[in-house]
Amino acid sequence: MKETLKYGLILTIVCMVAGGFLSGVNRMTKPLITVRSDEEKGASLKEVMPQAADFEAVRDGDTTLYYRAYDKNKNIIGAAFIASAKGYSSTIETMAGMLNDGTITSIKILQQNETPGLGTKIEEVEGDTTIFDAFAGKRVAAPRKAWFQQQFSGKRPGELTAVDAISGATISSKAVIDSVKGKAEEVRNLIRN
Repeated sequence: MKETLKYGLILTIVCMVAGGFLSGVNRMTKPLITVRSDEEKGASLKEVMPQAADFEAVRDGDTTLYYRAYDKNKNIIGAAFIASAKGYSSTIETMAGMLNDGTITSIKILQQNETPGLGTKIEEVEGDTTIFDAFAGKRVAAPRKAWFQQQFSGKRPGELTAVDAISGATISSKAVIDSVKGKAEEVRNLIRN
């Protein structure tokens, strides 16, 4: 019985020290993580609405509903929003830009943890460079956008049913399509009201 109490006490002390250490590290790194997250969000906003000069978050309490996009003359040119839906094995977060008339400018996958080689094809960029080009020393062209994501540009929410799902990853691609369509319609209704 004494041995059990002794090991239990040692385990409790080890857990308390480890928990305290993790708490301290979290407290020290949280501001840096927040700054990096804000920087990434700003870059993503600029990527989906490149014609915008500034963005303003529209909130309902602590929840950000969408971001108003302004041109250099402070005129509202559209909105950007984050849509999320359950894919095959994870929640997929997508940022999308939308002009005032409802036309999607671009989308970007922010976060996903889908099956490698299948669901991750929602972010796959088709390349025209072969392995022989790499051995020959040919330069690779500037990175392009994923072909699946390019299909959204220039479409309105009702036209997103024309976006081709990825063979073998239909659940992941349908999750992106449905979430962007649903959130775009929701944001348009919020803007109208």
